[in-house]
Amino acid sequence: MNAPVSLTPSISIIDGFDMSMPERTGSYILNEDMLTIIETGPSPSVKHIIDGFRALDLKLEDVEYIILTHIHLDHAGGAGLLIQHCPNAKVIVHPKGKRHLHDPSRLIMGAKAVYKEDFDRLFDPILPIAEEKLLTVEDGDTLPLSDTCTLTFLHTPGHAAHHISIYESKTKGIFTGDTLGVRYEPLSKDGVELILPSTSPNQFDPEATIQSMKRIQTFDVEQIYFGHYSMALHPELVYTHIEKWLPVFVQKGKEAVKDGLGVNELAASILEAVQHDLDKKGVERDHPAYEHIRLDLKVCSMGIIDYLSKQT
Repeated sequence: MNAPVSLTPSISIIDGFDMSMPERTGSYILNEDMLTIIETGPSPSVKHIIDGFRALDLKLEDVEYIILTHIHLDHAGGAGLLIQHCPNAKVIVHPKGKRHLHDPSRLIMGAKAVYKEDFDRLFDPILPIAEEKLLTVEDGDTLPLSDTCTLTFLHTPGHAAHHISIYESKTKGIFTGDTLGVRYEPLSKDGVELILPSTSPNQFDPEATIQSMKRIQTFDVEQIYFGHYSMALHPELVYTHIEKWLPVFVQKGKEAVKDGLGVNELAASILEAVQHDLDKKGVERDHPAYEHIRLDLKVCSMGIIDYLSKQT
C-alpha cells in the first residue's frame, strides 16, 4: 500500500488502488471531532482504507459518517463492506441514491453490463446497507464536524443525477466527486495539470455539469478535492479545463454519431486531441498517466454516445 498522504492538518487521502491502479481513486479522512470518511471506492479498496486507518493511528469504530458523493461503484461500491468495520457510522448520500444502497441489485446489474467478466475482480462484493444506517441530504444542508469545520452539501448533477458535492469550511475546500471531472496525479507530479470531464453513462448531462460548476464557483473555494484524484490548489484552472474540454468531448461525440462510429472510435478521437495538447506540454506518449486516460475516455465515450442518443 501507499502510505496515507496528509493534504492539510486535518485531511488525509488514502489510495484505494481502484482497478489495481495507484492514484486513481481515493478516500478522504477528515480527522475532526466527528471522524468522517468521504468516498469508499469499490469493495477491493476497503482493505486499503483499513490499512490506512492503522497507519494514521485512527480507529474505524470511531468513524461517525461515511459520505458518498454519488453511488457509482468506483466511489461507493465498498460502502456496504466498509460499514461492517464502522459499527457506529452512518452513510450519507443523495436522496436518489439511498434506495440503491439499501438494495444494490440494479447497481450490480448495470455494472455487469458494462464490465462483464471483469465485474467480480473490480467490484465484488457489493453489500446492502440497512436503512437505519442511511441518511440523505438536501441541497444546502449543513453538518458541523467540529467547532471549526462545517460541511455544506450541494446537489451537483451533470455527471450523475444523484451527485452531491461537499464544501468544507475549515480549508475552504470542496469535495467534488466526478462533477468537476478527473485530475491526473501522475501528470501533476511532473508539473502538468490536466482535468478532463467525466462523462460516463447513463445520466451525463453537459448543461447540468456547467450549471453545477457555476454553483460551486459561488463558494469561496481555495482547493478542490477530486474523487480521481487528490487535491488541486488552483480552482480557476480546474474551471478553465472543464470549459475547454467539455465542448470538445460533446462535439467529437456528435461527429462520431453522424459518421456512424462507435465508442472505440470516439475514444480514439478524443485521445488524439488530448495527446496533441499534452505533446505541446512535453509529455511523452508513454507517460504512465495515459493508462488512466485511455481507460477514462472509453467510459466517457459510452456516456457521450448514450447522452446524444437521448437527444434525438
